[in-house]
Amino acid sequence: MQKIRIGLIGYGGIGRVHAAAYRAIPFHYGLPADSISIAGVATTRRETAERAANEIGCDFYTDDYQALLARDDIDAVDICTPNNSHHEIVLAAAAAGKHIYCEKPLAMNVAEAVSMAEAVENANVKAQMTFNFRFFPAIARAKQLLEAGFVGRIFSFRGRYHRSSYISSDKPMSWRLRREITGGGALFDLGSHVLDLLYYLLGDFAAVNATLDTLIKERPVAVGSSETAPVDVDDIAFLHARLPSGTLGTVEISRMGTGATNDLSFEIFGDQGALRFDLDQPAWLQVYDTRDADAPLGGQRGFRKIEAVGRYNGQRAPDWTMSPDFMRVHAECQYQFIRATWEDRPTAPSFRDGLHVQRIMDAAERSSENGGWVILT
Repeated sequence: MQKIRIGLIGYGGIGRVHAAAYRAIPFHYGLPADSISIAGVATTRRETAERAANEIGCDFYTDDYQALLARDDIDAVDICTPNNSHHEIVLAAAAAGKHIYCEKPLAMNVAEAVSMAEAVENANVKAQMTFNFRFFPAIARAKQLLEAGFVGRIFSFRGRYHRSSYISSDKPMSWRLRREITGGGALFDLGSHVLDLLYYLLGDFAAVNATLDTLIKERPVAVGSSETAPVDVDDIAFLHARLPSGTLGTVEISRMGTGATNDLSFEIFGDQGALRFDLDQPAWLQVYDTRDADAPLGGQRGFRKIEAVGRYNGQRAPDWTMSPDFMRVHAECQYQFIRATWEDRPTAPSFRDGLHVQRIMDAAERSSENGGWVILT
C-alpha cells in the first residue's frame, strides 16, 4: 500500500487548514487512515511546535525546520510560512530530496521564483503550488468548455477578488502589511489566486498595465497602541491585461472591499458564448450560448446555471450532489500533489505555474511604479 509522510512547516491559520485537509483525504477517497500522515511539524518557537504536534497528533516537533528535513520518516514537506521564507526552505527541501507543497505566492520576486523552479527540477522532486481554487468542479467544467471551443473567439475577460479584511484604520500592523516579509500586498495575497485562475483557463499573459495603491498608509503597531508604523504594500490593485492573442481583460483586487467577505468571480466573453463563475455559488457555472437563438421557438437565450456540484473523480464521500467548500478544494489540491508523488507524474499547479503568476505580479508592480504597459519577460 502506498503511503506518504508529511512534514508540516508553519502552523498558523493556513497550516491548521492544511492539517485538517490531509486528515480528510482518506475519507473522501476510501484510503486507509495511515496512508497519509503528518509525521512532524516545525514552527519558529518550540512551544508553538509542541502545541501544533498535540493538535495534529504527531510525535515529532521542532523549532528548526532543518531537523524536519533531516528525518528519514519525512517524504514531503508542506510549507505554510510567510512569503519571505519560501525560497530558503524550498532550496533546502529540494537538496534534502523531499517533495514540496508550497503556499502561494511562490516567492518574494521573480528571481527567487526562477531559482526555486530550477532547484526542484534539478533535484527531481515533485513540487506543487497551493492554488486551491482551481479545484472547484465548476472551474474544471469551465476549463473543459473553453478547451472544446464553447465560447469561440474570446473577446475579453474580467476577474475580481475583493475582501474587506483591512477597511478599518484601527486594524494593527501584521506581517501581511510588511513588504520585507510578504513581497507585496493585496496583489500577492489575493491577486495570486485570481490571476492563477485566469492563467489556468486562458493561458499565458503577455502584458499588463496596472495601478496599485495604499489607502491606509499608517496603522497602529499593536491593538490599541497610539504608535503607528508605515504600510508599504498595496491595499488595492487594478490591472488591464493582454494575452498573446491580443485579447484584453481586467482584474480587480482589493482588501478594502467594504461588505465583501471572500468575493471571487470571473467572466469570459466570446463570439459563441460566455462563462461566469462566482465563489458564492461554487457548485455552479453560468453559461451563455449564442446558438440558442437558432433553436426551435426562438431558443432560450440568457445565462443559465449548469451543475458542477461535488463531481470529483474517484470520490466516495460526500455524495456528488453536495456542494464543495473551501476545505474540500484544499484537500483536493493536496490529494493531486500526493497522487503525483505516488504515480510519478507531473504536478499541477506546478512551480512553473507559480513562476508565471509571479511574473504577472512583478509586471503589475513595475507598471504601477513607472506607468504604461509592461511586457512579461
